[in-house]
Formats: sequence, structure tokens, C-alpha cells
Amino acid sequence: MLLWLLGALAALGLASGAAAQDEVTHRQCSPDGELCFEIGTEQTIPVYRVLRDGEEVIAPSKLGFMLRGAGKWQNGVALGDPTRASHDETWEQPWGESRLVIDRYNEMRVPMTERGKTQRRIDLVARVFDNGVGFRYDFPRQDQLSDAIIDGELTEFVLAGGDAEAWWIPGGEWNRYEFLYNATPAREVGIAHTPITFRRADGLHIAIHEAALVDYSAFWLQRIEGQRFRTMLAPSSGGWKVRREAPFHTPWRAILIAGDAPALYAAADIVLNLNEPNALGDVSWVRPHKYVGIWWAMHLDTWSWNDGPKHGATTQHAMDYIDFAARHGFKSVLVEGWNKGWWSESGRNFEFAEAYPDFDMDRVTAYAKSKGVEIMGHHETAGNAGLYERQLEEAYDYYQRHGVHSVKTGYVADAGGVLREDADGTEQWEYHDGQYMARHHLLVAKRAAAHEIAVNAHEPIKDTGLRRTYPNLVSREGARGTEYMAWGEPPNPPSHEPTLVFTRMLSGPFDLTPGIVSLQGRESLLPNTLARQLADYVVIYSPIQMAADLPENYAKAPDALAFIEQVPVDWERTKVLSGEIGQYAVIARQRRGGDDWWVGGVTDADARTVDLDLSFLHPDTRYVAEIWRDGEGGGIDGNRFAMVRETRAIRGGDRLAIEMLAGGGFAMSLRPVR
Repeated sequence: MLLWLLGALAALGLASGAAAQDEVTHRQCSPDGELCFEIGTEQTIPVYRVLRDGEEVIAPSKLGFMLRGAGKWQNGVALGDPTRASHDETWEQPWGESRLVIDRYNEMRVPMTERGKTQRRIDLVARVFDNGVGFRYDFPRQDQLSDAIIDGELTEFVLAGGDAEAWWIPGGEWNRYEFLYNATPAREVGIAHTPITFRRADGLHIAIHEAALVDYSAFWLQRIEGQRFRTMLAPSSGGWKVRREAPFHTPWRAILIAGDAPALYAAADIVLNLNEPNALGDVSWVRPHKYVGIWWAMHLDTWSWNDGPKHGATTQHAMDYIDFAARHGFKSVLVEGWNKGWWSESGRNFEFAEAYPDFDMDRVTAYAKSKGVEIMGHHETAGNAGLYERQLEEAYDYYQRHGVHSVKTGYVADAGGVLREDADGTEQWEYHDGQYMARHHLLVAKRAAAHEIAVNAHEPIKDTGLRRTYPNLVSREGARGTEYMAWGEPPNPPSHEPTLVFTRMLSGPFDLTPGIVSLQGRESLLPNTLARQLADYVVIYSPIQMAADLPENYAKAPDALAFIEQVPVDWERTKVLSGEIGQYAVIARQRRGGDDWWVGGVTDADARTVDLDLSFLHPDTRYVAEIWRDGEGGGIDGNRFAMVRETRAIRGGDRLAIEMLAGGGFAMSLRPVR
């Protein structure tokens, strides 16, 4: 009798597995009807699940909080009647992977109220897209929960559908987000950063992340048992994880769902769509571009950030780079280590508007202006965010007066090593992804915007799509970049970029700093081919891309430099043509406002031939394809510099086979024949 009842309830969408829900379930489905989000209660605990074509993607998963002073908010919860809404618009990005973004979803808001004396109410708002779900908690204004001190968030994600594989990096560990990705069964994940990507045995891809992280602690995903995961909020110096006054809402918890890896990349628009529209107004001063800079020589230990005989940021070095940028069409020159304070413990001596004696900011910026080039500023904090905030207005006013319209910020410190001060001067230590730093990065974005400066944050908090609201947040690090190819042990392996595309890149742009045409680190060659370094410009998206190698090395690689000079950084449309996580990725992007396309492909340590379907081009239109590909005898187990640059005549709708050798790749431009 019990089994019959459970079966009947399941057929109605009211139960799952062996546990029936004890209250009516509220359901909201996607515009195409294939994806559904349900919320109900099991033994008075609120739970949700997600279904795709009637089959569970997320099995019943608990919702709740640990609230200071009033205990767990989870048991004895009753659901109110839902209110519903729909939304369908297409909005335009000022810059991005695609100019136009479709934002279409169905929404459900469900009040959840404790049955006991406190009657604390929290609303759940769920938006269901065709390729994923976003949900958040809204805390209404109420006397019994006006000052919400959150000691823990109890949101769960229980993966359904059998054993899954996972690609993840550890959360809460010393090196922030700069780890190589683990590829393990989902049951072997520990505590992970998001985005984290899963692939079920049936091929379904699922990624878990968050969107619109504002005045709240970022979450790490903690495996509890089996394939049951729970949010784990990054700590704060206050003892709690989050403290807010109601009314407020949490960031969105986002679940991306797709049939394969390329479709998962496309589903990442959900992260943008869960953010608020542009709050800055006219942002025409944010200009996507390529840059060079005083950077790689420091990682090679030829120059130093510190003042002294090896100092890199000198007036003469900057002018030399300006000359190189002007000759080759690069729009800005990054100068790291120009300001006083390098390197002091916890950045206590940094001065953000005072140069070392061997660097003349007035002369350098005037010279850059005369050459049609700008300086990209640099603010390293060594994790001393409090000192940076105290100098923020002076620092950005200084840059604006010198015509600097972009800045690279840095927070080099171990996890938990961000320094700030209380009002009484007491020092406090924070995590890079705690509530304080979520506030800090938005403060920096707003102050920079007031001075018409774009921000490229390194050692940042994770990207959660806030570039939609603050379009001057042009790029960030938040992963292992090219500097690890200079001195990392081990360096980034060939599987790194094919993994990043379907994990880290789901959250937004990444300043990889590619283009090391010398393929030379401090002591050994990079585990890449020359063609692979070019492919990264298309595969790894950023609206600012660095030509990271030394000028003298580009002089020795004219074919590679020709590609870097030409490749765009701002796109009309993006299509992932093929790929598998950690194995390979092939991406096509159309130039913003143009009719030329650019294609990049990267592979892991295995050689492979990809069959490019060019049906995304105008049918029967003739194109000239210029290709930079691995040459005969190439690959990381051969001559890494072997590269063929060739042209072919093709038509829209053709198929084209391209071989990528071990650790290699290819880059291609496709221009219509006039």
C-alpha cells in the first residue's frame, strides 16, 4: 500500500525516491516546459528539486539557515501560496562574448514561514530558464528578523541520476582559486570552489555556481555524503558568516544544465541574467583592447617589482614598451611595481599615488599620449584591502589626472590573509571571498567608475556576473594563469585550458595573459605549442588580452605576432563548436560589428583531429581562411615551435579538418571575399 501511494505521488510530481513530501508542492517550469523547479516540505523541512523532461537532475535538497540568537531556521516551516511572473527580453552588452543576450524565464516566489512562536519568514524566489535554474532567499522586513546574523547557510544540492564525474578546485585553501583542477568522481569531492562542473554517466552536464554576489559571503560547496552537497559560507573576522539588516536577499544559487559541454558554456548566460542591469549609465569609456607590459620579465626573475638594480618599472623601460605598443597596435602598457611600498609585509607601506624615484609618471603618460597609447595602472595591495580603501580616492584621482583609464588590482596574500582595520584601529583578517571582500570589490568598482577607470582584479573574489551591473569590471584572474608557466611546479598542463572553458569560464572573463611565443619559462619550455599560445586568445575570453611575452621574443616570431596584432577582443556572437571537459575545446567568435569570424582550438596531451562544421557562416559565401596550426613534427613531444601559417579558400557550410598535435592547437581567421 505504501509503495503504491509513493508511486502515485511521484506520478503527480509530489514525491521523489523513497521520501514523500508532506505538503503540496509548488512547481514552476521553464518557458519551453522541459525544466521544472519544485519546492515542498518533507517532515516540515523545506526542500526543492529540479527535473528535466520529468527526470530528476537535483533530488530533494534541503533549504535553511543557522541564524545567530534564534537557532536553525529549517524545521517546522510552512509554505505560502506562490506568486508568479514571466520575463522575456533581449538586452545588449556594452562588451562581451556576445553582443545580445536573451533573458527569458518563468519566476515563482514562495513565502516560507516558521510555525513556532517566532514566525520568521523567508521567501524563496526561483527563476527557471530553458537551460538552468537560479534561486535565492529574500528576507523581508520583520521585527523578529531585522538584524540577520547568519552563521551558516544550509542550502543543499543532491545530484540525481547515478554516479557523476566532477571537475573542481579546493575551496578555503591557501592559494585562493589558483589550483589545478581535480577530475574525480563526485563522491570524492571535498570542499570545492564554484563553478564546479559535473557530468553524469548519461552525458548530462551540470554546473553549480552563484550569481550577483553582493554584500554576502561567497560559498564553497561541501560534500556531506555520497552526492549530497551543501553551501559552506566563507568565514569573516566577526565570527558570523554574514550580517545584514532586513530587507535583503542572498546571491542567486545557480544550476546550469545542458546535454553536452558546448551547451553548458552557452548556458552560462544565466549567470549574467541573474544580475541587475547596468547601473553606471554611459560606459563608452570602457574600451576592450590588447595590452603589453612590464610583467613577464619579473616572473622570469630578470626584473623585479622592488626598487633596486633589477627594478622593472623604470621610466626608460616604460617608454620602450610604449614604442613597441605603438608600432604594433596595442592600446595600453601595463606597468607593475611603479609605486612605493614593494614588498612590505601585508602591504603596510604601499603608497598608491607616489612613484619610485626612477619612474616619472608625468613623463611616461605624456609620452604614451604622444604615441596614441595609454598606461594601464597597477595597484597591488598584498592583501591589505583596508589600506587600499583609505587611499582609494587619492589613488584613482591620481590615475585620472594622468589619463589612465584601466587598472589591474592585486591581492597577493594567502587565504584568510586579507587585512583591514576596525574603526578603533584594531586589525582584522578576512578571506578573499568573505562578506567584507564582496563589499570591497564593489566599492573599488564604484570609485573607479566615478573616475572612468576599468578594473581587472587579480587574486579576486570569484566572478558572479556583476560585470552586467558594473561594466567597468572588465576582467579578473581567479584561476591559475600564465605566470605559473614561468615558475609553477608543475606548470599548467595542456588539459588546463580545455578544463577552464567548461568550469572557471562559466563565471566570466579570465585574464589568462597568453602569447608567450618564446615558450620559455625560467628553467624549462612551456608544455604548449606555439600555435596553442595563439589559440588561447580565442578560446579563453577576456575583453582585455595581454601580449605577455617580451618585445624581443615577438621580433623572433613574426607569424605569431601577426595573429596577435589582428585578433579581436570584443565579439558579436560566440559558438562552441565542439569540446569535452579537460580534453579539447573549439570556439568560434564573430568580431563585434564585423562579418569576420575567428576560431581557436586547444587540446590536452593527446593529438586529435577536429572536424569543423562551418555552417555558422553565411551559406555559399566565399571566405579566405587564414590558419595558424601545429606543423609537422610538432607537439610537446616534438618541436613545439613547428607552426604552419597558411590560407585556404572555403565557403559557408563547408567542413574543415584540422589536426592539433599533443599540447597544441590552432587559430584561424575567416574573412568574406569581397
